[in-house]
Amino acid sequence: MTRQEKAQIIDELKDKFSKNAHYYITDASGLSVAQINNFRRLCFTKGVEYRVFKNTLIKKALDEMNTDHSLIDDQLKGFSGVIFSEEAANVPAKVITEYRSKQKMTKPLLKAASIDTDFIIGEENLKMLSELKSKQELIGEVIGLLQSPAKNVVSALLSGKNTIGGLVKALSER
Repeated sequence: MTRQEKAQIIDELKDKFSKNAHYYITDASGLSVAQINNFRRLCFTKGVEYRVFKNTLIKKALDEMNTDHSLIDDQLKGFSGVIFSEEAANVPAKVITEYRSKQKMTKPLLKAASIDTDFIIGEENLKMLSELKSKQELIGEVIGLLQSPAKNVVSALLSGKNTIGGLVKALSER
C-alpha cells in the first residue's frame, strides 16, 4: 500500500469517526470470508457499517482528530474491524449479539466501544451495551412520565362528572 493510499484511508477514517458518534472495535479473527460477509450484510440491514482496517491506520486517524484515545490503544492489536453507528449507540452491540446467536459462535468479540466520546473496554460490557436505551427511547419514557399526572386529573374529572366535588371524591378514592 502506497503512502497516498494510506493517507486516503486515514482521511476516510477521520471522516467516519467525526460523522459517527458511536463506533465499536471488534475482533473477528478466525472467521472465514463468507462469515465476515454475512456479518457485514447483517450490519448493513441494521443500518450500521462494518469495515476492517489496519490498527496503525485507525490510530493515526484518531491522532489526527486530536482525541484522547489512549484508553483503546491496547485494544488495537491483532485483527480489528470497526462498526460505525450514526444514530443509536446500542445497535452495533445488538448486531454482534444477534449474529452470534444465529451462527452459534463466540465471534466477533468486542474490543472497545466509543459512545459519544466515552470509551467502554472489553467483551464483558457487550450485554450492557446491547441493553442501552436510545436517546429517542429515553425521551419517550420521560414524556410518558410527565403525561401521567395530567392523565390522572383528566380521568378523575371525567369520572367525577366534571365537578369539583366529583374530582375531589375521585382523587380521594385512589
